[in-house]
Amino acid sequence: MDDTARPLPPAETEATAKPVANRGFVLVCLMLALFMAAVEATVVSTAMPRIIGALGGFSLYSWVFAVFLLPQAITTILYGKLADLYGRRPVLLFGIALFLAGSIACGFAWSMPALIVFRLIQGIGAGAILPIATTIAGDIYTVEERMKVQGYLSSVWGFAAVIGPLVGGIIVQTLSWRWIFWINVPFGILTVIGLLVYYREHVRHRQARLDFAGAGFFSVSIASLLLVVIQGGHAWPWNSAPIYALVAAFAICLALFLWQESHAPEPILSLGLWRQRLVAIANSATMIAGMGIIGVSALIPTYVQGVMGDSAVVAGFCVTALSLTWSLAAAVFGRITRVTGARGAAQLGGFCCLAGGAIFYALTPDMSAAVPSIGSGFFGFGMGLLTVTSTVMIQANVDWTQRGSATASNIFSRLLGSTLGVAILGGVLNNSLQTQLAGSGMANVTLDSMRELLSKTQTGIDPQQFALLQHALDIGLHHAFLTVAIVSGLALLLTLFLPKQALGRY
Repeated sequence: MDDTARPLPPAETEATAKPVANRGFVLVCLMLALFMAAVEATVVSTAMPRIIGALGGFSLYSWVFAVFLLPQAITTILYGKLADLYGRRPVLLFGIALFLAGSIACGFAWSMPALIVFRLIQGIGAGAILPIATTIAGDIYTVEERMKVQGYLSSVWGFAAVIGPLVGGIIVQTLSWRWIFWINVPFGILTVIGLLVYYREHVRHRQARLDFAGAGFFSVSIASLLLVVIQGGHAWPWNSAPIYALVAAFAICLALFLWQESHAPEPILSLGLWRQRLVAIANSATMIAGMGIIGVSALIPTYVQGVMGDSAVVAGFCVTALSLTWSLAAAVFGRITRVTGARGAAQLGGFCCLAGGAIFYALTPDMSAAVPSIGSGFFGFGMGLLTVTSTVMIQANVDWTQRGSATASNIFSRLLGSTLGVAILGGVLNNSLQTQLAGSGMANVTLDSMRELLSKTQTGIDPQQFALLQHALDIGLHHAFLTVAIVSGLALLLTLFLPKQALGRY
């Protein structure tokens, strides 16, 4: 990483790399910021059983993930436009500061609702990190250098995805679950100091209209849907006024969102792109497969710790298999497409996701932890192939002027899919547990009783009650894993409809 910026070739006129002194240090700061956000996306999963054991609120389990993912999906495009208007550095520093404030607050959370609010703050801040860090790298490096630089940035995500679950397991075993949030603070402080000292920019202002109305309609619509799916049948009966009101809010705001996006000068979601068959199918397959990914990252640790009785470190190893094979799929993507073509690679990815979901559904409490690791490996390899292939196909089949928006639409689809997956799987798990516990004949056993099971202590708990909770969790998670297999099958089905021009060797 040398510190001398070379001028861009004349062909590049839209994004001009500015000579930046000490740009190697700037790149390190960007990598630290990405590492901080990437670790937070994985480290929480292995700690969640302990968090539930400490704070209770098992029925709100899904919200801890949903409120972190949804604001990222919504704010990513808005932050990008703000960075064009006011400069990269101030917007990125604002996002990091908000992320750190949320992280510190999460560590001090006294209840599950408080943790959810603080995770929302974290998610709003995290939405700025990935798009702006990537943009800054594009600003300060030439076209020829960017492939190598993007490799550095991508490696951060791979490294964080591998060590995140393991670090989470070790922290909750040796310290406290609160440190999984506070571990972000030193990385964030170093990043802020480095950017303030080493990064200077010349802001080129341009006129832009931020689509706040579209973001608002979309937020209300999806939040209403999440409430229906997660809380319906548990907090509120399906045939009740709150459910009807939320469904109406979802439908109305979704209609307003679609209308707004068709009329906004700079919409957050380009509907024109989605009218292209390849983009629509690739994004839909990515979105649906993304619904299942949360079943691995969030629910497998709960099964390994709460049902199998293994430690948080073992659960971390199970989730790490997902990250390793995801990276492996990205590495061997080129070789696979030379044999199968891009559409064949996407179909192989969908099949591997389905195989992983089937393995999860076949889990039993007495199995070795190696079995969920194998399932995670299959699912990770499938997601790696599916996401990389979708991105490459989309970029190769749209005009240069649409490539940025098309790529963003694929990232948006994956984030949205993960958010919806949290809601769907959480709703399935909550309703299954509610049914199991209601039919147990033990009036004092409720969803909140899962706190005792996941706290890893049976002190004061009747052994029969403990066994009931463990069995109910086993059944509930299997219903969620069946849902993972179903959505994976749907993703595979969608890949069969990719157009023939997607068969090119990229």
